[in-house]
Amino acid sequence: MSAIVIGLALFAAILHATWNAFLRSGGDRLRTVTVMSFASTTVALPFLFVYPLPTSDAWPYILLSAALQVGYSVFLVAAYRDGELGQVYPIVRGTVPLLVTIGGFIIAGDRPDLSQIAGVVLVALGIMSLSLGKRRASTASNLLALATGTIIAAYATVDSIGVRQTSASGTYTAWVLVLYGTFLPAMFIAMRRRLIVDFRAPDTWKALGGGLVAMIAYGVVVAAFSLGPAGPITALRETSVVFAVLIGWLFLKETLTFRRILACLIVAAGAILLGH
Repeated sequence: MSAIVIGLALFAAILHATWNAFLRSGGDRLRTVTVMSFASTTVALPFLFVYPLPTSDAWPYILLSAALQVGYSVFLVAAYRDGELGQVYPIVRGTVPLLVTIGGFIIAGDRPDLSQIAGVVLVALGIMSLSLGKRRASTASNLLALATGTIIAAYATVDSIGVRQTSASGTYTAWVLVLYGTFLPAMFIAMRRRLIVDFRAPDTWKALGGGLVAMIAYGVVVAAFSLGPAGPITALRETSVVFAVLIGWLFLKETLTFRRILACLIVAAGAILLGH
């Protein structure tokens, strides 16, 4: 992979850990993630009129990606109900690299070399080991986290294929974000019956700011997908778990153990292998 692709993936990792920490620290997380979607929709909407329409081949991927990301949001919120950021987030992200690599191999025909395969395995093992320890999350949170990771792997695979069906990653990203920002509020209303947003409240503006960070993180990784293979890119992005553990320790007062530090080193070693 080129230095540009590696840089994009790592930048997305930092942004992704940041908005997850914001979501975990909130109160009504389903409402927070729904309001977050307004920010990405507002920013992405004008680009629908700038970029040409996606080709007919791209539309199934755009619709499927938006729908899967709604499922991802709902399951992530449920997983954070009883689990810490440093527990749930590693499980969520640790299931992704191998699943995406397998999906890219079977569906997209990507052929990672031995170094990349070793990197994917190290990153996955390191991330999963971060979830171990005495103060582990509940079984329900762990199962929800595993389901969330599976959904992420599904939409990442869809994106890696779908973005190649368009002439530019921007048009693909814009349509996915706008549809996601339409589907998620509809899901919230279906679950809660109504959605009231007070734009004078500080929490609303915090959520909108978090939504901007999440939107940029998604756009950056889609751009990376258009330049390189899905498996290694996704694995590099999963180094976000290292940043999440540090953020959890520094700002959410979560425990940072030797086991977690060692797991971070394993993840870093995997990232270095993926960079060759």
